[in-house]
Amino acid sequence: MSDAPPTPAGDVWTVKRILDWTIPHLKSQGSESPRLDAEILLAHARGCLRIQLYTNYDQPLTDPQRVTMRDLVKRRAAAEPVAYLVGHREFFGLDFRVTKDVLIPRPDTETLVVDAIEILKPQAAPRVLDVGTGSGCIAISLAVNCPNAEVTAIDLSQAALNIARANAETHSVAGRIRWLCGDLFAPLTTDTQFDLIASNPPYIASAEIETLAADVRLHEPRSALDGGPDGLDVIRRLIAGAPQYLVPQGKLLIEISGEQADAVTQLLAANGRYDDIAVLKDLAKQPRVVRAVRKG
Repeated sequence: MSDAPPTPAGDVWTVKRILDWTIPHLKSQGSESPRLDAEILLAHARGCLRIQLYTNYDQPLTDPQRVTMRDLVKRRAAAEPVAYLVGHREFFGLDFRVTKDVLIPRPDTETLVVDAIEILKPQAAPRVLDVGTGSGCIAISLAVNCPNAEVTAIDLSQAALNIARANAETHSVAGRIRWLCGDLFAPLTTDTQFDLIASNPPYIASAEIETLAADVRLHEPRSALDGGPDGLDVIRRLIAGAPQYLVPQGKLLIEISGEQADAVTQLLAANGRYDDIAVLKDLAKQPRVVRAVRKG
């Protein structure tokens, strides 16, 4: 391993030895989850499941595996996200391909998906719009869990849509999702309406971007993070535009940061076209999603 202590003649790098060296090394480089990172990277280098590491602690790595692991550890120590290094991330029980063209799916967003499924399940053939789909994690999770739903997904980035389409193929829902490239609602015809509009928009204030962890700040697409001076630029546009594309009593779900709950609920109330405005909390008991119902 690069920067590892000298290896005595005849000694070998086993699974356990590499983990024992990598975990403290990644911790010293600022990783917040060094054991998890090390195990995911080593499983990727060996082409196995993480759980299989535990039953193969004494197995030596092949030379190609060591070379791969050395490169992965070097890149992770330089703050490259694990999900980009291995090329995928689990979300809502599904595996999603990710590249630097898309934001890495996060557990926080599952709060939105859970509520959306509860809204959609009782409906016979609901129409759903995912604005800013990125990897497609919201749209695809809804399509998988709500087989009767008709899903449309929009993103400004064609590269992101290519990743999302590939993920939909992987999960056998490509034929049930319509992909559109454009800015927010721009690709839609004026008479298109949905029972539910969901979005995880950019909502970090521009000045706060530089305070984010290095793996986020340096590697994830800024366009998927930067919400303008107060983090609400895109959210304002979503709130203003959504009523035109919602059926009466249709629902709008927007992911937010915890400190934005009051501001976003005030924006929805001031708009005048929404009822039943509510804030949903994530598993950490932090405000994470705002839900509103179109009047009518």
